[in-house]
Amino acid sequence: MALKASRRGAIPPFLVMEVMRAANERVAAGGDVVHLEVGQPGTGAPGAVVEAARAALGRDLLGYTEALGLPELRAAIAGHYRAFYGLDVAPERIVVTTGASGAFVLAFLAAFDPGDRVALAAPGYPGYRHILGALDIEPVILEAGPATRFQPSIELIEAAAGRIDGLIVASPSNPAGTMLAPDELTGLARYCDERGIRLISDEIYHGIAYGAKALSAAAHNADAIVINSFSKYFSMTGWRLGWMVVPENLMRAVECLAQNLFVSPPTLSQHAAVAAFDCYDELDANVARYARNRELLLDELPKAGFDSLAPADGAFYIYADVSRMTNDSREFCSRMLAETGVAITPGVDFDAERGGAFVRFCFAGATDDMAEAARRLRDWRR
Repeated sequence: MALKASRRGAIPPFLVMEVMRAANERVAAGGDVVHLEVGQPGTGAPGAVVEAARAALGRDLLGYTEALGLPELRAAIAGHYRAFYGLDVAPERIVVTTGASGAFVLAFLAAFDPGDRVALAAPGYPGYRHILGALDIEPVILEAGPATRFQPSIELIEAAAGRIDGLIVASPSNPAGTMLAPDELTGLARYCDERGIRLISDEIYHGIAYGAKALSAAAHNADAIVINSFSKYFSMTGWRLGWMVVPENLMRAVECLAQNLFVSPPTLSQHAAVAAFDCYDELDANVARYARNRELLLDELPKAGFDSLAPADGAFYIYADVSRMTNDSREFCSRMLAETGVAITPGVDFDAERGGAFVRFCFAGATDDMAEAARRLRDWRR
C-alpha cells in the first residue's frame, strides 16, 4: 500500500532555480554562461559586515537568540526606518526572520486561515502564491499589465469576484521593477484599512530605485505587515536574514510561530547585520552600478529585438514582452541558454497564464557581463 504524501508539496517549482541548475550544468560540461537569471546582487556583503562576522566568530558561542531576533539588531533596524524613511518604528514591533521567505510564512500563518483569499498582482514573485497555496490560502490573481505598470490597483481588486481578506503589494516589484506612485500606495493602504483587508507590503527592493524613492507602507497603514530583507540592497543574499514590521495585535502570534517553526534566525548573520547600517555609501555604490547596467540594457536590448520593456523604476530587473518571438518563454529561455550561453528567466515563473510571452532579465551582475550578454543576443537575433 502506498503511503500518503501531503498535497501541500504539490506546488509548482521555482523555475529560476531550475534555470540556474541548467546554467551550472552547462558550465560543468565545459560551456560558459552569462548569468542574468537569479535575482541576487553580483557583489558580496559590505566589508564592515564581513568584519563583524569574523569578530562574532571569535567572541560568541553563536547559540540561539530570542525568536524575535537580537535586541541590538532590532534597534538598528528601527534606526534604519528613522534614517531612511523618517519614520519612528518601535523596535518591539520588529521581528528578525530567516530571510524574507521566513517572513512570508510567518505573516501568512499569523494573518490568515485556510480558505481565506489573498489578492496579488500577476506578474509577481512566485513564492507568494506557492506559499499561500501550500497553506491552503487561496491566491486571488489580479492580472496587471502596462496600464497599471504591472501593479495592483483598486479597480483590479474590485473586479475580482468574492471577498478579499488580504492584499500583497511589492514596490519595486519582481519581475517588472515598477513602483507604486505615492498616491497609489496611499490609496491602496486606505482602501485596505476601510475594508478590513490585511495589507502585506514586500519592500525587499527598497533602496534600489532610479528616480523617486520608494515609500514604506508602515507610514500609511498601522495594521500592515511590512517585510524587508538583507538580501537585495544590503547584498547579503546567502546570509538568509530578513525582517518584519508587525502590528501590535499580531506580535504574540508571530513570536509563537517563530519559536516553533524556526527557533531563531541565523545567529552569526544577525551579529554581522548590525554593521550593515553603517555601510550606506558602499551599498549606494552598488546601486550606481545597477543603474549603469540598467541603462546599458535598456539601450541595447531593443537592438536585439527586445523592444517592449517594463519601465524598471527600481529593483534590478527588466521584464520584456517577447510575444513577437515566442509564446513559450520556458522553451525560449532554454534555447537561448543552449545557443548563446545567456541565462534569463521565463515569464511563466511570474505569471502562470500570460507569462509564456514574457521573460525577465536580471542586471545585478558586472557591467561587462551585461555588455557581453547584449552582444550575444544581438548576434543571436540577426
